[in-house]
Amino acid sequence: MELVKQGAEAKIYLVDFEEFFGVDLLPGEKVVIKHRIPKRYRIKEIDTKLRKERTVREARVLHRAKKFGVNCPYVYEVDMKDMKIAMEFIDGERLKELLERLPMEERLKLCREIGRQIGKLHEAGIVHGDLTTSNMILRDGKVHLIDFGLADFDSTLEARGVDLHLLKRAMESTHYTWFERGFEAVLEGYAEVRGEGAREEIEAKIEEIESRGRYRERSWVG
Repeated sequence: MELVKQGAEAKIYLVDFEEFFGVDLLPGEKVVIKHRIPKRYRIKEIDTKLRKERTVREARVLHRAKKFGVNCPYVYEVDMKDMKIAMEFIDGERLKELLERLPMEERLKLCREIGRQIGKLHEAGIVHGDLTTSNMILRDGKVHLIDFGLADFDSTLEARGVDLHLLKRAMESTHYTWFERGFEAVLEGYAEVRGEGAREEIEAKIEEIESRGRYRERSWVG
């Protein structure tokens, strides 16, 4: 079992399918194990309750997202004793690096697909909570969303607006030379799934969120 990532809430391991399940149903397949680790600073009962709630929520989010056609990891198993989720390993290339190497036309094509995936996710009543191109993988020509640790069931316009606002900010930071065209393509893809009315609604909400941020900045400076 190989530790590939350690965050504040969880450790991520990569293991052979056969090694983990004891059967060779998927030869050569890897499995991601996400283990929500105990927090010593929290009261044990509260810590257990929080880790259980978050583990269950993430598994349910992934299951529902799959049902709505979102490209995301398949959940194989949920261990409620140790707070672990065994899920499909999406083996591909992160869009964060890939997008920077592609011609503009190809970049925008992928950005439209990002928008379609987010549209399906929002259609399912789910917000990702951490939409960045670091959490997107291209595999077999398809964009996959990963890392649903902050995802939640929330169909409000505010939550959806924040979700896309965070992506816009992330793209501005990582892909600053072309993010405006890229985010416009994201919205085009989003509209293909949710309709032009939904696009107009979400654009207005993003603008409102940004104006609130500018107001706070002015207040702080003042």
